[in-house]
Amino acid sequence: MSTTRPAPAAPPARNRTRAALAITAAVVAVLVIAFFVFSGFYSDVLWFDQLGFLEVLTTRWAAFAAMFAIGFVSMALVVWLSIALAFRARPVYAKLNSQLDRYQQVIEPLRRVAMIGIPLVLGLFMGVSTATRWETVLQYLNRTPFGQVDPQFGLDIAFYVYELPLYRGILAYASAVVLIAGLAALATSYIYGGIQVSGREVRVTRRARIQIAITAAVYIALQGVSIWFDQYATLTDQKEIFTGAGYADVNARIPGLAILAGIAGLVAVLCLVTAVIGRWRLPLIGTALLVVSGLVIGSIYPAIVDRLQVQPSAGQLEAEYIQKNIDATREAYGVDDVEEVPYTAQADAEPGALRDDAETTANIRIIDPTEVSPTFQQLERVRQYYTFADNLDVDRYQIDGSTQDTVIAVREVNQDPTDSWYNNALVYTHGYGVVAAYGNQRDARGEPVFLESGIPSTGGLGEYEPAVYFGENSPAYSIVGGPEGTDADIEIDYPSGSSDGNAYTTFAGDGGPQLDGLFTRLVYALKFQSEEILLSGQVNDDSQILYDRDPIERVKNVAPYLTVDSDTYPAIVDGKILWIVDGYTTTASYPYSRIQSLSDTIVDSNTPAQPYAIDDINYIRNSVKATVDAYSGEVTLYAWDEEDPVLKTWQAVYPGTITSKDEMSDDLLAHVRYPADLFKVQRSVLATYHVTNPISFYSRTDAWTTPDDPTEAEEIAQPPYYLTMKVPGTDEPAFTLYSTFIPRTSGDSQNILTGFLSVNSDVGDDYGKLTLLTLPKDNTVPAPGQVQNAFNSDPVVAVDLNLLEEGGSNVIRGNLLTLPVGGGLLYVQPVYVRSTGTTSLPLLQKVLVAFGDEIAYEDTLDAALDQLFGGDSGADAGDGDVPVTPTDPADPTEPTDPTTPTDPDAGNTELQQALQDYRAALAEREAAYARNDLVAAAQADQDMQDAVERAIAASEG
Repeated sequence: MSTTRPAPAAPPARNRTRAALAITAAVVAVLVIAFFVFSGFYSDVLWFDQLGFLEVLTTRWAAFAAMFAIGFVSMALVVWLSIALAFRARPVYAKLNSQLDRYQQVIEPLRRVAMIGIPLVLGLFMGVSTATRWETVLQYLNRTPFGQVDPQFGLDIAFYVYELPLYRGILAYASAVVLIAGLAALATSYIYGGIQVSGREVRVTRRARIQIAITAAVYIALQGVSIWFDQYATLTDQKEIFTGAGYADVNARIPGLAILAGIAGLVAVLCLVTAVIGRWRLPLIGTALLVVSGLVIGSIYPAIVDRLQVQPSAGQLEAEYIQKNIDATREAYGVDDVEEVPYTAQADAEPGALRDDAETTANIRIIDPTEVSPTFQQLERVRQYYTFADNLDVDRYQIDGSTQDTVIAVREVNQDPTDSWYNNALVYTHGYGVVAAYGNQRDARGEPVFLESGIPSTGGLGEYEPAVYFGENSPAYSIVGGPEGTDADIEIDYPSGSSDGNAYTTFAGDGGPQLDGLFTRLVYALKFQSEEILLSGQVNDDSQILYDRDPIERVKNVAPYLTVDSDTYPAIVDGKILWIVDGYTTTASYPYSRIQSLSDTIVDSNTPAQPYAIDDINYIRNSVKATVDAYSGEVTLYAWDEEDPVLKTWQAVYPGTITSKDEMSDDLLAHVRYPADLFKVQRSVLATYHVTNPISFYSRTDAWTTPDDPTEAEEIAQPPYYLTMKVPGTDEPAFTLYSTFIPRTSGDSQNILTGFLSVNSDVGDDYGKLTLLTLPKDNTVPAPGQVQNAFNSDPVVAVDLNLLEEGGSNVIRGNLLTLPVGGGLLYVQPVYVRSTGTTSLPLLQKVLVAFGDEIAYEDTLDAALDQLFGGDSGADAGDGDVPVTPTDPADPTEPTDPTTPTDPDAGNTELQQALQDYRAALAEREAAYARNDLVAAAQADQDMQDAVERAIAASEG
């Protein structure tokens, strides 16, 4: 009698519904995530395409994808093949122990998944890691010879910059693949009986032995090749004194690496022999020999040579290699042709001493661009929705036929983050115009004298497009534009006398991707997390969305191979506001050149330190000058250094993206300047590498450093300054960037000047010419810190400034400038006074000057120079015709009776006595500190304070 099994019960409808909902939710989640990812890629395509640099993006993506595929396939395929071969080579009837049986019972159900899944996961990690090296591969494929060879191996520098990084990278990745594949084969063979361990006995089947031995041979051979290439890496090793291969490297380490590479090759051959004959003793002995040789030949022997041979005679034995380091470093950083000019700076301020430097003194900048931003804000912001940068820029313009140093700033839009989306995205979209002040002038109140100001802009810079849609303070995004001929302008252009106080406009350029459909709007709504982009009726098919508007970021995006200068500056060029951005090509692979961190090197009181920056370099060129149109956002890259082999390589990678510098207009060339970051790197190099004698270099007796900024409380380097001046050793005045040097000592640096470095910033035959004024070894010319101390401790200056501060104002000491004029070094420092009111602004009230040991302190630079140089400096400064109105110390922003004497020594016996007492107390305090008598120093401090109080009372009386 047959029985019929009952049909299985159908799953409950509720469970089926839950499963369907779960699957649907998962599919929807995947689709949403995929669309978010796609929208990011698609918006990038639209942005690059609109800017005309789509090829940069597609090349980068293609290279990334190709490298990912290579890394993924190489790892996944090799590991899978290794596991598969080990599995197929397993002994079918091997007797396994109980533990391995349990392993197989656990693994066997998942074996097929594991054999595919493990290689895929490993391949994914390797693919991502490999893809990050796309730049190295593209440079290798498009490499350009340097035309110079290294002094040790005689190879072109391109080998170290392009080829060696690729070869070592391939070896590292190949070693990782082979090692992981070998471990996978070992694990598989062990689990399935190809390798059996019984006590001290290890049994390996023939097929497992062949696979393991061949894998070991490949791995060791790769290590041998890697060791061979390590010889070349010694040329960029960083040592305590210099960079590159030294005596011990050349005579011990490099030959040792060649020997080790040969031993590794021999061990690889022994592994192949083992695969044939089945004896492991020879490769094991060979591996032990390789390890011992690595310790003895690779480490111990070079250390012995260094300790017993080099160190006792380092100056003599290392001289040849130090000279290689000096020559390579100066070449790699572009300072090999610096012109050194001995300069005996005289200390006597004689009448008429500045007569031969009239053009320089007429352009001495007394307006400090780091201090006058609040003044620009108060006088030229016009509306609360405009703002200026905290640090303004310095440029030069032709005004009335002569070059005029100018402090310039862009009036940018300043959105209120609490305002509505409508206002922030559609109404307040752009800034308006530039404001420029004469660098060497001030008015009677101490305010800058503007040569371009107001809304609409008026002044001496001519007509230009004033709207600023792209700048350093631009909003994250703005939606602009509309149908052609529309009358519904909603973007505030500038304040005017209209009924609502504003003039309106509609953007008419081509500055961003068009929002020409629902799909594109959805993409950007997701990108900026703003549903208003999708829902607003003001957004139409003719609207454009402007984003990534910072000039530096735009250049970085279209030229990812460039290191961009930390500062951009605006210029009026051919009727436009252009942001000028300097780009550098760099490498850290130049043989024998000193390696330094770019981010650390450029830090000063104007440039803050960058956290977590990893940007070591030992070669740099200002290869590209880029411009960004403040109205349209158009980016143009000009090949400034067309001979730079690194730039040529990238031009081959991205053909057609860089324009010849011959296309630069004369107006643009007139505003090109030497970049500050490059100059700071070069001054850091020349602080040590101005010494070209290897013996002197090794002794480091003439090492220099950049002085600290004396106007800052913390110890931080003084920045370089732009000034129009005639530097000794040059023929004509030029727009110049300069810095100074002081001795570097083991303790505090000495505050005497040892060098003055300058570079010509005017386009022409002398553009980029570096001039180094070297002062005599026995000079006592005070450095900026010592001059600042002299200013601060002068009794007349101290009392006057204390009077101003006691009156409820803040005294601000401006940038301390150093000029090589009059046969010596002239120091100039503007002094600003700012009342404590909320609407106050810093006003230039005094000017301090010093020459040698003499100082002067007057209302104007012209008067201070005349006082300093015996009543007649022989030249006129730019503020010589300024009518100065005396100020009330209680409120320096308010003029007082013009008949009030400003000279604290004039006709006031009580004040005279107080000043004398102050001088005496100051001298006593210095003497007390010298003899370490703190009690007497404290009493002297009290006497100084008492003298100041009496001086204030006498001046008020």
